[in-house]
Amino acid sequence: MISDKKILGEERRSLILKWLQESDVPLTGTSLAKRTNVSRQVIVQDISLLKARNEPIIATAQGYLIVNKPNQKQKHKRVIACQHDPAETKKELYTIVDNGATVKNVIVEHPIYGDLTASLMLSNRRDVDRFLENLERTSASLLSELTDGVHLHTIEADEPKQLDEVCHSLKEAGFLLRQND
Repeated sequence: MISDKKILGEERRSLILKWLQESDVPLTGTSLAKRTNVSRQVIVQDISLLKARNEPIIATAQGYLIVNKPNQKQKHKRVIACQHDPAETKKELYTIVDNGATVKNVIVEHPIYGDLTASLMLSNRRDVDRFLENLERTSASLLSELTDGVHLHTIEADEPKQLDEVCHSLKEAGFLLRQND
């Protein structure tokens, strides 16, 4: 419920945490700002303060999520190494989600900073399309452009067989990084 009253500090952070714990979908900073009658920047600061308290919140392209909620069914995970041109990103991501997996993140190795990880949480074509639309709208670059297309994804699914199917499909499409013997 949207309030005309500005919700202050600790009460607002408690509400944000409660809403995130109760939600099965990501909540955007804009929606949280409207619900608490503050700016989106205040929400970004609140999320940072909650993360500093070790609350398991991640920021994704779709909004904020709590990870590892109690009673949440544990999924099977796998890290895969991929390489492709930026123009093939949509096909790569569609291949993963069409096989029933979620793309949790992308990881690249930066020469100065080491591993850079970005949360994605893409579970279906609509998520992929929104991610790519945001990428285009902001004129941002893919992290994989820092590494000539080489990147890792953590993927998850309900069953290991789904992860095997993802890897098979990615290999067939030429997206899995090949070993140089």
